[in-house]
Amino acid sequence: MHWLLIGYMFLFIDRPFEVWPWLGEIHLERLYMLFTLGVWVVYAHKRWLGNALQGGVAGLAAAVLLAWLLSPWSERSQPVVEDWFKILVFFLLLTTTVQDEAGLRRLVVGFVLVMGLYQLHSLREYLGGRHTYRMGIARMIGVDQTMGDPNTFGASLVVALPLAWALWQSRIGGRWGRAACLAYGALSVLCILLTGSRSAFLGLLAWGALLISRSRQRLRLLLVAILVAPPAFLTLPESLQNRFLTIIDPNAGPKNAQESGQGRIEGFFTGLALWQTYPLTGVGPGAWRPATGSKLESHNLYGQLVGELGTVGLLAFVGLLAAYRSNIRWLRRVGQDYPFLRDWLPLTLARAIGMSVLLLLLLGIFGHNLYRYTWLWYAGFLILARHVVEQRLQYLAEPYLQEWERWESETEAIPDDGNSETESMTEVESAFPMTASSGV
Repeated sequence: MHWLLIGYMFLFIDRPFEVWPWLGEIHLERLYMLFTLGVWVVYAHKRWLGNALQGGVAGLAAAVLLAWLLSPWSERSQPVVEDWFKILVFFLLLTTTVQDEAGLRRLVVGFVLVMGLYQLHSLREYLGGRHTYRMGIARMIGVDQTMGDPNTFGASLVVALPLAWALWQSRIGGRWGRAACLAYGALSVLCILLTGSRSAFLGLLAWGALLISRSRQRLRLLLVAILVAPPAFLTLPESLQNRFLTIIDPNAGPKNAQESGQGRIEGFFTGLALWQTYPLTGVGPGAWRPATGSKLESHNLYGQLVGELGTVGLLAFVGLLAAYRSNIRWLRRVGQDYPFLRDWLPLTLARAIGMSVLLLLLLGIFGHNLYRYTWLWYAGFLILARHVVEQRLQYLAEPYLQEWERWESETEAIPDDGNSETESMTEVESAFPMTASSGV
């Protein structure tokens, strides 16, 4: 079942049926999902995992459905609603069939591998001459059509980077695994820069700042970043340099680049105006263009949220974020209470998803990402991470506490020679082979 889910991730992200039309004609993705649903029906190990995030997702689903039913443009909203509920179905498959650490690790590694293949496929096409010419420069695009726009493609890569970092932190695959994570990070940075997306570039910088701020060697890393960033920037083609310089100097690029940035601000205020006119449920999901008469989408998450889903959607989205925060804080406390589990995948994944949510909110200033699959997929990963940790805590509870109390009493009585703490912690960790075998 897990491999079927990974296969669907590949179909959803790389979307080969949009690259080769004959696959689209047979509706490969629909056939695959119907087959997966059939396997799920007979799958013997399904289980419902109670979690606040389940409620947060259900609340958002109710808001999307209600806004669609009450929308004056419900026919225009229907494709967006159908696509979003397909993502919801995958979320349910994910959270009901993956129940242990091995399954979680398999899915996270599979997701990162799929994103890596997606980037390699897109880079190959770019080197072959496939790109879009916009804002005065040639910009890399994703190999697919649905999410292949330079800004959307760049944002997808930015919010996926923290998951590769989670694998790095947990040392999945040993040295080869870490080398693969480094290669993935370098590939992502290259592709993000080639998109010429200013929002993705800012997201990349924000992710780097988050990594530095959370590192114990933050001062050293900050110094390295200050020394490396300028020469690295100068290696970019002049067209890309000018493109990114428009972030701080609008006159460095063409006039339409300035208008593009202004459009993000207008999208926010237009959303507020729609909210005032349709305060309860907004104009409906995906009804931005017919409601505003604009040829463009909102390009702003917050304007999109209140404009398309209204007060109901705003409350549901805040509830989803609160559920994210509650789970991440709980998992963070586990890492504090059990220090030797800190680099265990479920805990590094929780920290990574926290970064990704912050990046999604930041990128939402420049893009309408409300219906992006990432919100639900990452919620599913986080639900599974908490479930795995709760299982482990049941195993560790009594014997660990007894061993920990013994270790504390012994270390208090031993003079500190600089090595006693390390040796004692080794004894504690060795007492739990189940933890050691997980690769922590």
